[in-house]
Order: sequence, then structure tokens, then C-alpha cells
Amino acid sequence: MYFDKFIGIDWSGDKNSFQRGISVAECIKGNKVPKIVKPLCDKYWKRTTLIEWLYKEIKSQRNLIGFDFAFSYPFYDRCCYFPGIKDSPINSDKLWKLIDDSNKNAENYYGGAIWASKTYGKFFNSPKLKGSHFASRRRCTERLAKKKLLSPSPTFNCVGPGAVGTGTLSGMRILNLLKNKAKIWPFDELNFSSKSLLVEIFPTYYFRLSNVKPEKKIGYTIENINKSLEFFNSKPLKKNQIIGGPDQDDADSIISSAALRFLSADKKNWNVPNSSKKEGWIFGV
Repeated sequence: MYFDKFIGIDWSGDKNSFQRGISVAECIKGNKVPKIVKPLCDKYWKRTTLIEWLYKEIKSQRNLIGFDFAFSYPFYDRCCYFPGIKDSPINSDKLWKLIDDSNKNAENYYGGAIWASKTYGKFFNSPKLKGSHFASRRRCTERLAKKKLLSPSPTFNCVGPGAVGTGTLSGMRILNLLKNKAKIWPFDELNFSSKSLLVEIFPTYYFRLSNVKPEKKIGYTIENINKSLEFFNSKPLKKNQIIGGPDQDDADSIISSAALRFLSADKKNWNVPNSSKKEGWIFGV
């Protein structure tokens, strides 16, 4: 499939006015090293300004855009996203709308307002409460990722290091917003449309795929980031490159951008199980 640009976004679902943990990197076809994209007017991204920037990118060219959050929840383990709830959504489109509607009064696309819901809050392990219906459920893509290399945190978990739940909630609001402006994989049928395509990414998986792990107390060095970039057929970072973000978020966005460019050229990465139509799929797993 042809894309003009490959954009990796290390996401953040926090409640702050600005998201210090959001990092954006982009690269073009070929093997040039990805570059970090900074917001135009502020020191840090916030979700609203990131979406404004993406609107322009989506309009100007065909991009493959990766977001580091779960695009859906487990379904096939219980034949339902929210077992026991009469009006539980039956597909991703309805799920995203439910999450967005449940947070309609929350600014900057924050998603944690749903924790206060008597109906849905009990399914989450949140900072306020471990819900009575919370379970460590896994999607098909996460189970396969764990079997191959490693799996992200369960999608309903919103507490602790590596938790993806809060980012997933705010992310689903973004998918509900962008679903008519871009294609969302693997829920939408792939064709030769001129629209940009959104996919789910897992940066740590890409590092492990290239046999790179963070060093204790140091994290990712320029040397091991470049080792991973070489695996994904990318030119290296300069030795004086600053890797920013509270959790080295720049490293994640950089490697995701390069991985998207490399992995998207292999047709087998686009062929995923039918379960992905309800649960989503981590690109490259």
C-alpha cells in the first residue's frame, strides 16, 4: 500500500492541560531517519492541538498514522465488551460512541469520566476504585503478542506502570472523532482510497522485535535505538539526539514511525484474523 508519510504517536491519556507524555515522530518513504515533530505554539502537545495538526496532515496527503493505545476491548472471551449489560455495544463504532458520550463533559478528550458511571465504571480498575466486574481480560492480538514476544497491560486496567486503560479511553474518543476523516484499520475495508489510515501500535513490541531492550536505570540509549532503526531499514539518529519525554517517549514514537514504514511493505502484516473486526489488532503482531 502507498503512503506519503508514516507517523508514530506515543499517546497519553492523563488529565492534565498539556500531555508531556505525547511524542510524535514522522518519516517519509525510503530510509531517512524519523524526525520528532514539536507543537507549533506550546512546549508540550495536548490532545486538542495534536488533533488540529492531524486534521491538516490527513487533508494534505495519505499518511499511515499509528497510535499507542488499544483501539477496542476484548469481545470474544465473553462474547461481549461489557458482559451482563443489556445495551452493551456490539461493534467498535458503537463502543467508541459510548466512550465519547460517557465523557462528553470532559475537556481535552479526557476519558476517565466513565469511571463514575454506575453501569460501566465497575468494569475498570481505576485510580478511584477497582470495579467489581474488573478482570484481566485479553484481546486475541494481545494473547498472540504475549506468545510471540510480550503483551501490553489489559485494556481495562487504568492503574500502575504500563497501564494502557486511561490512554485507551481518551484514544477511543479520538477514533470516534476521526472515523469519518480517515480509514481505521482493521475495522474498515482496505482499498485504494486516498484517505489516511489509522492503526494501533505497540512501541515496546517493535523494540523487542529488533532484539532491543531498555538498559536498567538508563532506558534506551542512542546506540540501541539505532540498532533497532537499522533492523527497520532506517538511517540512524545523530549521536547528539536528545530523547525527550518523562518516559523516553521520543524513543517510542521514533521507532514506531520507522516500524510502520518497514512493516507496512509486507502484505502478511495486513492479513489478520476476523476477530480483529471487533477487537482491533496491534499492527505488526
